[in-house]
Amino acid sequence: MASMSLATSLIKFRPIGSSAVTRSDWRPRSFTVSPRPLQASAQNEASNACDKGVNAAKQGAREVKRTGEEIKDKASSAVEQATQKTKEVAGKASDTAQDLTEKAKQTAQDAWGSAKETAQNIKDTAVDKKDEAKEFIKDNAEAVKRSMNTKNRN
Repeated sequence: MASMSLATSLIKFRPIGSSAVTRSDWRPRSFTVSPRPLQASAQNEASNACDKGVNAAKQGAREVKRTGEEIKDKASSAVEQATQKTKEVAGKASDTAQDLTEKAKQTAQDAWGSAKETAQNIKDTAVDKKDEAKEFIKDNAEAVKRSMNTKNRN
């Protein structure tokens, strides 16, 4: 009877104790210790909580990595765009410089051609004026000779 009241007392404390003592059917005077269901449940919950924490940490790490890669890609894209714009501007500047060089060369050639043409016109005009002056001088020289010849005869 004493063993029965002990078993009843222990069953009452079972939820707060670490193990429960029950009377074994095979041996009436021996007690067996079995693990408490709450303890196993607490271990399972702790294990599940740990797993959830690990999964959350892994997910967080994946998110940080993904965000870092996105930032890296955006920065890389921005650098590539800036490089492309710089190349375009440099290409346009080079084209503009080349166009200006061609225009300057053409202007210089036009000016040289105009200068040569003007010099040729001046030369032609001078030669014509020289020939006219020569003829005029010849005519006047003959008129002077005639005049001197008539003066000497008189």
